[in-house]
Amino acid sequence: MRIILILCSNLLGENSMIFMRTDNQNIKNKLSFTQLILVSSLALSLLSSSLFAEEVNVYSARKGYLLQPLVDGFQAQTNIKVNVISGKAKVLQKRIKQEGANTRADVLLTVDAGNLYKAKEDGLLKRISSPKLNNLIPKYLRDDDGYWFGLSIRSRVIMYNPKNVESSDLSTYKDLASKKWRNRICIRSSSNIYNQSLLASIISNLGEDYAEEWARSVKNNFSKDPKGNDRTQMTSVVMGECDVTIANTYYLGKWIASEKDNERKYAEKISVFFPNQKTSGAHINISGAAITKHSKNEVNAVKFLEYLASDKAQKLYAQANHEYPIRDNIPVSEIVQSWGYPFKKDTLNLDELGKNNSRAVMIFDRVGWK
Repeated sequence: MRIILILCSNLLGENSMIFMRTDNQNIKNKLSFTQLILVSSLALSLLSSSLFAEEVNVYSARKGYLLQPLVDGFQAQTNIKVNVISGKAKVLQKRIKQEGANTRADVLLTVDAGNLYKAKEDGLLKRISSPKLNNLIPKYLRDDDGYWFGLSIRSRVIMYNPKNVESSDLSTYKDLASKKWRNRICIRSSSNIYNQSLLASIISNLGEDYAEEWARSVKNNFSKDPKGNDRTQMTSVVMGECDVTIANTYYLGKWIASEKDNERKYAEKISVFFPNQKTSGAHINISGAAITKHSKNEVNAVKFLEYLASDKAQKLYAQANHEYPIRDNIPVSEIVQSWGYPFKKDTLNLDELGKNNSRAVMIFDRVGWK
């Protein structure tokens, strides 16, 4: 039934009038001034909410300050309200699983193809068909079956202390297994999805036997037991506790652009090397998104993903987050450019990172990589 409210108030008097008209009747009620104020407030609230007639709910493992410019741009362009719940990748996926059909989540926005693959295997995602997404996103950066889509690229590269290491000393991931690096490597633990995906890529490219021997030899070259995140390892390189590490490039971008003096100073004491430039290319991974199985706003969710893959959003990813865009026609930030761009990327289909994840974890366990 269509309802129209007409509010009339006499601010100088005790009483006011409210008229309610429906399609088939007219009702006239006399209300007190206080009642009228309450009804008016409700009407104004409804009017305000109508500015966003539709919505999409996003469970995001990305930091809020990284996502907000993208959310603002999408809302301004579409008038669709974006509600964001932030958390750790594993926690959000567990929450979606527990909520089942009652979940509010329409979109899962997370990091690493391994996480997206697992969400697909756990039955949390919905297969979608979007010609626009398929056109905007290269095939190797999205799921073959249409369950998830890469939205930005990061490369897991070698970072080194230029006081102790010449760039000519570096070449490939394989070379880090050499005895010349004994007691000179620091790296985060094997429980980290980024390392699991790196080893999964080595399994895909060179085989499981080779991957196990590589992991064992690199582990024997550790200067200390794995502890902390990528920035912890980078700090160890700067402080002389090791000479090289493997880390995601955007962490260095954050240091360079930081408002903290110590982080900017650290950034001056560490350098980037892209390995495997004469062979398979440097290992890459993604941040990406998928639509949940029980999405209540699927159409809006697809629109949100299509926006994130657009040129406008890709420029925000590249300029603000110091990540790599999913298409080469998008300019990167000056910081990213300073490391050397473009570089040769390993274009292995990222589905392989998820398919080989369990094998990578077992290899890490067998060789004692903590």
